[in-house]
Amino acid sequence: MPSALESPEGAEEDILHYEEIEDGPVSPLDLSELLKEGTKESHDRAENTQFVKDFLKGRIKKELFKLATVALYFTYSALEEEMDRNKDNPVFAALYFPTELHRREALAKDLKYFYGEDWKEKIQCSEATQQYVDRIHHVGQHEPELLVAHAYTRYMGDLSGGQVLKKVAQRALKLPSTEEGIQFYVFDNISNAQQFKQLYRARMNALDLDKNTKERIVEEANKAFRFNMQVFDELDKIGRSLAEEAQDGGFPVHDGKGDIRKCPYYADRLGTAGPGCPFHAAVGLARQPLVQLVLAACVALAAGAAAWYLL
Repeated sequence: MPSALESPEGAEEDILHYEEIEDGPVSPLDLSELLKEGTKESHDRAENTQFVKDFLKGRIKKELFKLATVALYFTYSALEEEMDRNKDNPVFAALYFPTELHRREALAKDLKYFYGEDWKEKIQCSEATQQYVDRIHHVGQHEPELLVAHAYTRYMGDLSGGQVLKKVAQRALKLPSTEEGIQFYVFDNISNAQQFKQLYRARMNALDLDKNTKERIVEEANKAFRFNMQVFDELDKIGRSLAEEAQDGGFPVHDGKGDIRKCPYYADRLGTAGPGCPFHAAVGLARQPLVQLVLAACVALAAGAAAWYLL
């Protein structure tokens, strides 16, 4: 991914491109090359989803970023559970790097930061994420050789494009410089991401796989991209619904700071604001037709008086 954060227009190009140029000789039959060439179209579609484009321009609300983090938590929990299950399986064992790559614990820290100590009680797996999770479990239990596709799609992206997303999120959401809330993007046990990716690709190319299996892995990688795009689309729809609520109600969307249940606008929307809440009472009174008529009359009277005074 480029470091074009100062220029949002440039930041959109090639953001999710996971593979760099190899330093050594490359064979077109290498799995890393087959994946790079075979997923180009999926790369393009993924980086052009509205959610990703808005994210890269810094147009992401904290509530939506939190939901994206929730989706990642469920995805990586499934992926790493199946990787642990197949850590000794020769079709995957060479790519098992739990200390360097696993993200579940980092995501748990992010969710604790955003939702508090009881974060597990406040999150749930969305429909699109559940479909992704179900596929990962199916692969891990029935076609473990295809786990390569899911690991490649996620971790190589995290080590490449994810590092730009980290900086965008930190800046747009005004997150602490101590990297709280973005631990997902922090790989403390990888000192050189470029060298590690080269090692990972070399291990991937050394797997003893026939041509048919390699083709199935490429096909599965494209499926993984589609699952990710479905999650992006789901988040985009949620983002639009939040904007529509703001327009319909005439009040700003909650900015993600503090407890959403204590926000008067959301409490009114969710029916949780009690009758003793002054904001709730004022909003309810202002919606009464008679009150609106009186207010309109007062405004007209004040305008007439002001015009007379100026004359």
